[in-house]
Amino acid sequence: MKAEHRPTRASSLLRSVWYRSRTEARDDAEAGRTITMPTQTVTPPLQQVLRRLAMALLVLVLTTLIVYVDHDGYRDSADDSVDLLDAAYYATVTLSTTGYGDITPIGDTARLVNILVITPLRVLFLIILVGTTLEVLTERTRQQVRIHRWRARTEDHVVVIGYGTKGRHAVQTLVGQGIPKDRIVVVDAQRKVANAASDDGLVSVIGDATRSETLLKAEVQRAGRVIVAPERDDTATLVTLTARQLNRRATIVAAVREDENAPLLKQSGADTVITTSSSAGRLLGVSMVSPSVARTLEDLMTLGSGLDLVERAVTAEEVGKAPRACADLVVAVVRSKQLLDYTDPRLTELHVGDRVITVSRAVPVREER
Repeated sequence: MKAEHRPTRASSLLRSVWYRSRTEARDDAEAGRTITMPTQTVTPPLQQVLRRLAMALLVLVLTTLIVYVDHDGYRDSADDSVDLLDAAYYATVTLSTTGYGDITPIGDTARLVNILVITPLRVLFLIILVGTTLEVLTERTRQQVRIHRWRARTEDHVVVIGYGTKGRHAVQTLVGQGIPKDRIVVVDAQRKVANAASDDGLVSVIGDATRSETLLKAEVQRAGRVIVAPERDDTATLVTLTARQLNRRATIVAAVREDENAPLLKQSGADTVITTSSSAGRLLGVSMVSPSVARTLEDLMTLGSGLDLVERAVTAEEVGKAPRACADLVVAVVRSKQLLDYTDPRLTELHVGDRVITVSRAVPVREER
């Protein structure tokens, strides 16, 4: 009987590694069409073309001079003499690999120069001519490598869904609070908006955030926080539900326009729901009754201006002291995931592990360039 071939453990492992690498390459190629990495400084296209043209002309002039210096070592089938124009003509047809054969090197020196100098110059000339195509291919490969590295190391990051007015201000606040831009990922359905986020130094994903495949490209399953800020409340609900199904541990903060939709967002999995219309309405009412209070509230909500509301861990020097004994004005304390305001009778002293919410002097936010 014919012996049955059974795959060894090593061959199975090799096939598994090959299949996984092939799958990752395919995923990276697909991600390259929807994931936009932060833009880097790029030379303008016209400047690139002019620079390549100047290099090509320089190589052509250099080759012409080399041929003309040893013009006695060349023969022109038309008149047996090689002048400067003939040298330029020979350099042009030689570098472009046209090679009509009407001018040929006949001297030993000329032939040696062709081997050692003109042939490398011909290769350099061709590289310059096809430089645009090579650069496009190189840039595409480089982009896929950047995406692969980003996907491999991204974890516990912030996903911001929607880069409109709410999303942009949320990102500005996050950056002002010390979160690096490379830890923030923006998801938006409009390519123009996603490109704007990329111009701002953020990784962006183009696609419908209500679909799991789009959120998976943003690595939402490994995110630590998710901000849901689309234009429509129904979209916010679907996005929140999808994000919560993909990630059970992440903190999800969602924004809605109407109060009646806030409970639905809570049921969908949002930890915190911000109602933009009612908040704006209350601020308008306060502004009518007391403009000074409204300005103070706006100051507190504007990061890096005047006073800021900041949550921080209690320091070793503050442990055992009353909240009012702290250098900053303590308005609330987070203890065992419970929020206690400054009037709570349990806040006689601060404990280890407490987090205090304080009003402190704002630190100006630096704009990254």
